Amino acid sequence: MFGEDHFLPLVLINILGIAGILVWHIQGRSRPTGRLVVQILFFATMSLVLGLGRISPYRLDQAELQGAGVLIAKSARILWWTHLAWTIIGFVHIYIGLNRKPREAHLLQDLVVAVVYLGVALSIIGFVFGAPIAPLVATSGVVAVIIGLALQNTLADLFSGIALTLGRAYVIGDWIRLSDGTEGRVAETNWRSTNLLTSAHNVVVVPNSVLAKQGVTNLSRPDETHWIAFAVHIAATHAPCVVEEVMLGILQNCERIVKFPPPAIALKAIDAMAIEVELQFWVASPASRLPAKNEVIDLVYRGCRTNGLSLAMPPESVLWGPAVTGGEPAAIPRPLSSTARASDYE
Repeated sequence: MFGEDHFLPLVLINILGIAGILVWHIQGRSRPTGRLVVQILFFATMSLVLGLGRISPYRLDQAELQGAGVLIAKSARILWWTHLAWTIIGFVHIYIGLNRKPREAHLLQDLVVAVVYLGVALSIIGFVFGAPIAPLVATSGVVAVIIGLALQNTLADLFSGIALTLGRAYVIGDWIRLSDGTEGRVAETNWRSTNLLTSAHNVVVVPNSVLAKQGVTNLSRPDETHWIAFAVHIAATHAPCVVEEVMLGILQNCERIVKFPPPAIALKAIDAMAIEVELQFWVASPASRLPAKNEVIDLVYRGCRTNGLSLAMPPESVLWGPAVTGGEPAAIPRPLSSTARASDYE
């Protein structure tokens, strides 16, 4: 067996490594900060013992390769490399925690953890067991190419998810709209897909590769206030300024819209039959669009009746022709055609 100068430090490293694993597991997942502190303290102590004993973690001395001492030497170095991986991952957790975005950086965190474990595994194989790493890396590269060809769609989702995470086009909790009309609040992002919680309380699973190819509108930035505009046609029996005043008063009395920015009325067009006005207002969030618009429509109906305004008939419901007496044309109302749209009343 090797001499006392290496025996005691290596035994101490084994004890520290096993103790660190036990303490780490005893603390449990409910104390992540304590786990990180344990990882860092035990690794620092093990590194200090290595340094004081002048023991290299990269190679075994000839004296250590004799008898049962080889087991102690190899296990000590394996534990040191394992704690090194946990310490690096611990610092990654600390960095993400300080940025206060642990959920948004989930994909990037998993990628870093995978790279750390792969690097440590190769280091143990090469430095501790003395196996040639180059043939192993070459073989794993060929296998990776074969797997990549077989999992093209999955890898496309994987790298698209990483790109979306790094680009920060959206984060957990944002309300987004895709170019195909799909919209909802981002509930979860993972390696393969992004889950959207829609206003109908359904979960839409969108593959990351599909999401990366589409245009994404983030309705939660810079804040969640959302602008709405819809048109109303009022019969041209009152002055446009009167119509504007009535419509603005209606919006100001609405409880489900925000008062700043203030609502506005735009006079869009006028003809012999109708004045087209556009009601413009803001709501607190995309999810409150429907109840706010319903309230505004109800108040428009009540306000028109109270102020003597009439909603204009849609153009499809009016037939122009010669008057019965005289040569001047007159408007003769006829029943609304089956193709008339409900939106024409707005």
